[in-house]
Amino acid sequence: MVEEAPASIPSILPLPEAFLDFLNKNGLDPSIYAASQSTPRYIRLKPGFKSQLPEIEAEMKCELKEVCWLPDFHYLPPDVRIASTKAYQEAKIYGIDAASGAAVSALDISPGDHVLDLCAAPGAKLCMILDLLGCSGSVTGVDVARHRLAASRTMVQKYALGDRCRLFVADGTTFSLIPLKDNSEVDKNSEIYSQWAPRRSWKERKRMAKAMQTVDSKMVSQVQDPELIFYGCDSGVVGFGKNDVFQNFNDLDISQYGYDKVLVDAECTHDGSIKHIQKFQQWGWTTLSRRVLDADRTDAVTVLQLKLLTNGFRLLKVGGCLVYSTCSLTVAQNEDVVDQFLSEHVSAELLEIEAAKSWPCRQARIPKTLRFDPVTSATSGLFVAKFTKLVA
Repeated sequence: MVEEAPASIPSILPLPEAFLDFLNKNGLDPSIYAASQSTPRYIRLKPGFKSQLPEIEAEMKCELKEVCWLPDFHYLPPDVRIASTKAYQEAKIYGIDAASGAAVSALDISPGDHVLDLCAAPGAKLCMILDLLGCSGSVTGVDVARHRLAASRTMVQKYALGDRCRLFVADGTTFSLIPLKDNSEVDKNSEIYSQWAPRRSWKERKRMAKAMQTVDSKMVSQVQDPELIFYGCDSGVVGFGKNDVFQNFNDLDISQYGYDKVLVDAECTHDGSIKHIQKFQQWGWTTLSRRVLDADRTDAVTVLQLKLLTNGFRLLKVGGCLVYSTCSLTVAQNEDVVDQFLSEHVSAELLEIEAAKSWPCRQARIPKTLRFDPVTSATSGLFVAKFTKLVA
């Protein structure tokens, strides 16, 4: 792993004393929350558009510098807005932090893999997974928040990456569906899935979107059963009946027919994101205390993280690999979760991330696990651990 620190660190944010205590307890340097000018903005160039870089740079009026350790990634000044650019509107680029790209890269996705993204919204990592997949295999995206997963669906369609994708609104801690690889035994008595089309009228979708703005999303997004909101023509859904698509399997079947790769980019307190912490200047530090420092909430988050990791690992086939990541910098949400998970799963083994030898990151407290942060990596903060499943 290569460690590179920026040449200079601008003055740090005026952080409240309670947050400084929080950082101190976790062994974190407050300088990681320096002004956003110290951390560049990252984009991923969709494969096939490299020859158009000069044209994209001319429109943005800045140089897109290549990230030497992560293919197809470029960085640019943090104040450049990409949403209004022609390149973004024409689906040639999308924003994704390089640390998040590293977490996806750690999966070592190969053509033919069946991949599960257990916390798929808002969708940038999902798009990268689909880009890497090639012309075989499938990707299953899951998220508990319907409106956020709908945004992922829009993104997948915008970048023309949806052919091998299916999206389920579901609780990631209990989701139990595995890839469907053939339809030789389809139940002909059930409704057969044909090509996907939106099932709600424009007016109804608009009414739902308006309702989402006035109701707590956590209340409206709790679902009992998975809801399939998108599937591509090669996603392993077309030609199946509903009973087949929603069939549950036991752990023995999953160990043989489960997912080749699983990404669990778990819900967290987001304290590793500079931009997220800076938002509290507008939202107020009371909001930060409630969302990041409140002991009851953080305890609930770590319980959720362990459940997500446990279920993601359950859905992994023997010999497959799982990447667990969070954009928190705390030990409780990272190393402690990994330690507890390993103590409860004798078939789980941490793997070395070979590509990380050239990444600008540092080893976390557990060997083979990694940490990105603004000072070391010039990225947002991210913890990454990679597991494989052994024969029990």
